[in-house]
Amino acid sequence: MPDHIQSAVIIGTGNVAWHLGMALQSKKIRILQVLGRRADPAEELAGILKAGYTVDPGTILLNADIYIIAVTDDAIGEVVRKIPPGSQLVIHTAGSVPMSVFKEQFENYGVLYPLQTFTKGRDIHFEDVPLCIEANKQENLDRLIWLAELLSGKVFSVNSEQRATLHLSAVFACNFTNHMYSIAEQILNKHNLDYSILHSLIIETATKATCMKPREAQTGPALRNNRILMDKHIKMLEHNPPIKEIYQILSENIRKYLTDEL
Repeated sequence: MPDHIQSAVIIGTGNVAWHLGMALQSKKIRILQVLGRRADPAEELAGILKAGYTVDPGTILLNADIYIIAVTDDAIGEVVRKIPPGSQLVIHTAGSVPMSVFKEQFENYGVLYPLQTFTKGRDIHFEDVPLCIEANKQENLDRLIWLAELLSGKVFSVNSEQRATLHLSAVFACNFTNHMYSIAEQILNKHNLDYSILHSLIIETATKATCMKPREAQTGPALRNNRILMDKHIKMLEHNPPIKEIYQILSENIRKYLTDEL
């Protein structure tokens, strides 16, 4: 049996730090300290987690079982360099950053990547969140497996390359899709139509994508290669060239993808 993780220091104050901290606390993992870039959000999260806080990496507590870096991907390298080196288990939560970012600084390290979109204040059922883990030693992997299985019923061991692929896929499935919702809302607002009228359509589209192959669920004028209707849509978007271009690129890609021309 791996040594159980009983305490943690959280580095970061954003969406992932907030949700992961809450999930750990709910499983009786004691949060000893929150390290943040700015005092106000660090103090706020620390208050929720009943922990201490600091904005100075030099005053980070050194007696935790695990140190969790939950900051933006491009800030991880900088944070790693600021944490005092040692034998403590240190992990990050990013999808696109390889585990090797820790190699020159720490003896024990790994990754726990929650494959989910997080927003402060929104409830997340963490037991349903896929957790993708990786570690530099078997004993560290065993500890992360124990922690991940404590938090979620969906735990996957993946390497850095696989995790980067998952992250890329997630950008299409989540970030780009959500941007399409924003464009749809913008189009409706311009004509005094309420975005809520699309809610049922959005829910059904997402539901179908989880119970059948998205390729088989595709509908719309591009699938049917209805050039008359697509030309009409393009004309309606003449006043907004960037959105017009997105419409044209996506329509052509749908047509090619579904006729095996990619």
